[in-house]
Amino acid sequence: MSKTLAIYLMSGPDTPELAEAAVEGGADIVELGFPFSDPLADGPVIRRAAEKALAQGMRTQACLECLAEVRERVDVPLIPMTYSSLLEAYGWERFADDASSAGATSLIVADLPAGERPELKRVQLVAPTSTDERLRLAAELTDGWLYLVTVTGTTGARSGLSAGLGGLAERTRAVAADVRLYAGFGISTPADAVAAAELTDGVVVGSRAVEAAEGGPDVLGAYVRSLRDALDRS
Repeated sequence: MSKTLAIYLMSGPDTPELAEAAVEGGADIVELGFPFSDPLADGPVIRRAAEKALAQGMRTQACLECLAEVRERVDVPLIPMTYSSLLEAYGWERFADDASSAGATSLIVADLPAGERPELKRVQLVAPTSTDERLRLAAELTDGWLYLVTVTGTTGARSGLSAGLGGLAERTRAVAADVRLYAGFGISTPADAVAAAELTDGVVVGSRAVEAAEGGPDVLGAYVRSLRDALDRS
């Protein structure tokens, strides 16, 4: 089975065109960041992208409109990724309904632990620090797949794959044999993607994709294609 490639992009005026380029380059899933003023899980690249998006007026309603525009251009799963404070301000049920209506297929709330608001359909995140009990709970509640955070810390491109991914993937498989596992945080090169995919069912690329997107659709599309080709060859 082909390994899944998910690409993260920050919501903004040019995101629909960028998302289309990412899918044409081989992305199977597009995560759309909804900017938040205090993104605790994000490193400098995504923080800067969030600040830029907020300066461009990308509040929740504008991000939902962006999501709808992306949906008009691509036919892959679209997953908003944000923080619980944004949903608290907008309204939890209202956000879930409006995101679904705009074309979202799921949701990621980076700072909402498994077990809290279980009625909110979303992809759960687990990390090397997660206990086996937490892994089991996240697997039971997750929407379709589990997001394996490869490192303890914030997002951002790193040199080489985290040594902690192997142990996390093994422990998660032991309690969630039937759930697909996608690894993210710190994956930036084709070699990183291949190494992570050898341990999981797919990869999520964020910070490096956001950097590539700064160069426009052609640069982003070529970068995504380099990842897709490497995964397909492995």
